Amino acid sequence: MLQISCPYCGARAEIEFRCGGQAHLERPGPHDQVSDRQWAEYLFYRDNPKGVSLERWVHRFGCRQWFNVARSTLTHEILAVYGMGEQPPQLEGTKR
Repeated sequence: MLQISCPYCGARAEIEFRCGGQAHLERPGPHDQVSDRQWAEYLFYRDNPKGVSLERWVHRFGCRQWFNVARSTLTHEILAVYGMGEQPPQLEGTKR
């Protein structure tokens, strides 16, 4: 089981958290100028990297706060935890 370090509550078991998907997605807009293709790509297409993945997580059974996690998809190791709106740390294998 993963141990995730909530930036607000400290280390807790993975079962208390839920993954909210890929982090740092920008919603297309303005809404009246977005094509069906752009909207479909925003809703359904996500990166599936082999290596470091930047994800949003929520502490569902704790403080209910959202935060970002840099996680290795190969080892499931949590490499970094950082707040929403913050830039991801420079890690080998990240796109940003």
